[in-house]
Amino acid sequence: MQKIKSLMTRQGLKSPPESLSDLGAIESLRVPGKEEFRELREQPSDPQAEQELINSIEQVYFSTDSFDIVKYELEKLPPVLNLQELEEYRDKLKQQQAAVSKKVADLILEKQPAYVKELERVTSLQTGLQLAAVICTNGRRHLNIAKEGFTQASLGLLANQRKRQLLIGLLKSLRTIKTLQRTDVRLSEMLEEEDYPGAIQLCLECQKAASTFKHYSCISELNSKLQDTLEQIEEQLDVALSKICKNFDINHYTKVQQAYRLLGKTQTAMDQLHMHFTQAIHNTVFQVVLGYVELCSGNTDTKFQKLQYKDLCTHVTPDSYIPCLADLCKALWEVMLSYYRTMEWHEKHDSEDTTSASEGSNMGTEETNFDRGYIKKKLEHGLTRIWQDVQLKVKTYLLGTDLSIFKYDDFIFVLDIISRLMQVGEEFCGSKSEVLQESIRKQSVNYFKNYHRTRLDELRMFLENETWELCPVKSNFSILQLHEFKFMEQSRSPSVSPSKQPASTSSKTVTLFEQYCSDGNPFEIQANHKDEETEDVLASNGYESDEPEKSAYQEYDSDSDVPEELKRDYVDEQTGDAPVKSVSRETLKSRKKSDYSLNKVNAPILTNTTLNVIRLVGKYMQMMNILKPIAFDVIHFMSQLFDYYLYAIYTFFGRNDSLESTGLGLSSSRLRTTLNRIQESLIDMEVSADPTATLTAAEERKEKVPSPHLSHLVVLTSGDTLYGLAERVVATESLVFLAEQFEFLQPHLDAVMPAVKKPFLQQFYSQTVSTASELRKPIYWIVAGKAIDYEQMLLLMANVKWDVKEIMSQHNIYVDALLKEFEQFNRRLNEVSKRVRIPLPVSNILWEHCIRLANRTIVEGYANVKKCSNEGRALMQLDFQQFLMKLEKLTDIRPIPDKEFVETYIKAYYLTENDMERWIKEHREYSTKQLTNLVNVCLGSHINKKARQKLLAAIDDIDRPKR
Repeated sequence: MQKIKSLMTRQGLKSPPESLSDLGAIESLRVPGKEEFRELREQPSDPQAEQELINSIEQVYFSTDSFDIVKYELEKLPPVLNLQELEEYRDKLKQQQAAVSKKVADLILEKQPAYVKELERVTSLQTGLQLAAVICTNGRRHLNIAKEGFTQASLGLLANQRKRQLLIGLLKSLRTIKTLQRTDVRLSEMLEEEDYPGAIQLCLECQKAASTFKHYSCISELNSKLQDTLEQIEEQLDVALSKICKNFDINHYTKVQQAYRLLGKTQTAMDQLHMHFTQAIHNTVFQVVLGYVELCSGNTDTKFQKLQYKDLCTHVTPDSYIPCLADLCKALWEVMLSYYRTMEWHEKHDSEDTTSASEGSNMGTEETNFDRGYIKKKLEHGLTRIWQDVQLKVKTYLLGTDLSIFKYDDFIFVLDIISRLMQVGEEFCGSKSEVLQESIRKQSVNYFKNYHRTRLDELRMFLENETWELCPVKSNFSILQLHEFKFMEQSRSPSVSPSKQPASTSSKTVTLFEQYCSDGNPFEIQANHKDEETEDVLASNGYESDEPEKSAYQEYDSDSDVPEELKRDYVDEQTGDAPVKSVSRETLKSRKKSDYSLNKVNAPILTNTTLNVIRLVGKYMQMMNILKPIAFDVIHFMSQLFDYYLYAIYTFFGRNDSLESTGLGLSSSRLRTTLNRIQESLIDMEVSADPTATLTAAEERKEKVPSPHLSHLVVLTSGDTLYGLAERVVATESLVFLAEQFEFLQPHLDAVMPAVKKPFLQQFYSQTVSTASELRKPIYWIVAGKAIDYEQMLLLMANVKWDVKEIMSQHNIYVDALLKEFEQFNRRLNEVSKRVRIPLPVSNILWEHCIRLANRTIVEGYANVKKCSNEGRALMQLDFQQFLMKLEKLTDIRPIPDKEFVETYIKAYYLTENDMERWIKEHREYSTKQLTNLVNVCLGSHINKKARQKLLAAIDDIDRPKR
């Protein structure tokens, strides 16, 4: 019926009653037979009309409720019955019944095959049920037989056996419960032994066992107690983890990690570890500083313990500042070393776990790899975090005290400690220590500015009190022998003794963590590192020899007898190159007139002031080497030391306005540019401050130094001392020596100089250091200009009669007088050389200047001639040749300076008018007076007046640009 109902629903019919039995209530409705079905199906039908009839049936006929249909129809009858209407209504009902019956017949016939199939299945099911009934009957019969076959005794035996088994299980459970109750004692023992993995393993096993027996009332209390014990173990495990931060122990940390792994909290352990490291840094620095503050204050007042770390740092006294800083860095090193060793432990065990995982099963590998990756990232991230915390703590300590109160050595020591700490940071996490670097850089620059200003003032005082006496140093003196330059011989900073350095660093650089991993500390104060070696640079008597001085050119029997030192000294002084293999006796003897240094050991020429400047340079380089970010500032200040020294030497011994008026160009344009730059940038030319000056001008004056003044003890006007030649040699050659030391230090300076600032360094060397030797010319020119009486020679030449009529065979007396002056000059040089070694370049310059001035004086004397004949011109040549011949015996300078200058002037007498005009234009080295005299006097005899006027006009054209 349900299928019929659903089929009618799909076809748009209203649902018929759920049971055919409901149709029995309708009198005129009955189920048609097969014949009636066939008749109904054979009758012509209109499906649409039938559907309309079915749809017109009232809904109440399809109701599932049991109601009286007849009564319902009777109640619908009107009070007054009309037969025709009743018949019509009856016919309508019959039509509806017929439509429904036909529809039901169609549906039944349509579902008849399924009905037959279902009927067959029901029949089969009925057969199966009958078979099951037979089986159940047989089973009951057999059970009844079994029941009757067993006796009550047999069942009793089975019951007793079951009870026995239950009691055995109970006994085992009781023993387990007893063991569980004694577990807390064993757990306590394990915790005292720091066997955390064993304690946790035991506790977890007990919890597992307790959960099995949780139905016992005594176990429920034990389970709660085990949980509390496990929490207590975790707390003690956290305390044990915190101990790793200061003193890493491999066995201890291995136990802790195993314990956390059993708990399944390896990630939590790593988070806790980083928190402990952060707390350890804070507690460590606070306790170190607090200890020094309380020690220096003389009491243990609790007020210091309540201060913040920043405020506590301000209470550190200057005397305890450096030891406290060293201990602070040592303590922080221990923390960072523990972290470093923690990372090493994890790297080692991760590799072992990876190997074991590849050989064993893959169960849990994914989770293990995830934990390992998390720990690795956490540790790598913690490197930077911990280093940042360390930097901030040390920065706070540095800012707590004004570092300008410290002496230079103490300040260098502070920088050394901080530099070592920054090196530790760079090796720790690859960081450039920006926080710490910027803090110390600012303080270093400020400190160094004040320090440098004071040193410049001291240098000015030294220069103004310097008597330019020779400072006796050994011949093998090197700046590396000075304490200030010892750091250049060490690969580490000065605070570490060379003995502390790694034995071999050629193949691989050993980091501080590798060097001090097992023992030692890179911040150990080397209190006596400066006393490990003593300086031994000063000679006992200035010449390193207790024997009496002997002539350097005594006669030797053969060339092999000539001392190699004598040969080496000569060659080195002359060329600066490597010594030649052999120098003959004749060569040495022929050179004796110009070298006044071979009777003394070839020791460097320098003064106490020079030595002080070199020491300052060493100190500056120490600071630069320790703190490379301020390298440019340090090198700039170093250049000012050299600038001021050079300017002082020029001011004391080389400034002479009359030199440039000679037109000889003794001071090169590069030297003049350098001196002008130094004067503008470094020298304070004002006597007193101008009250109306701007603030900027006042600040600029603070950066400048007053011009130095020569000591009144230095006399430069005495002819007996060759106008202070000894002092001039010491001063000038000490400057040259200082320049050589700067040249020696250039590679080291270039290595630490920032790339963007290297042009400044190159400019300093090319425009300043290289000009030091150029000061020799103007300084020694002053001596040369006064050592020979050139005015007396001009007077003697003026008394000579040049208009002679016959060729003379005897030279004039002024030549002998001039040669006597040179001989006197030579003797004075010998006297000076007894006080100060005169290097060969210096003696050559002196002789060159004197000869050049003498030759120019000769030309000037010839230009003063009023009358001159051909024989007189020949006499001039004779005089000059006599002068050259005798002069070559006094000096070894070849060629003679300005020899052509004189000879060319004398030979110009023989030129024709046209050649003379060209000659005048080509030889502009002669003065207008000299050229004019040549035309009027010497050539007047063989050219006419018109030609003379033409030549004078040419001379005037040459002179006009000079005006």
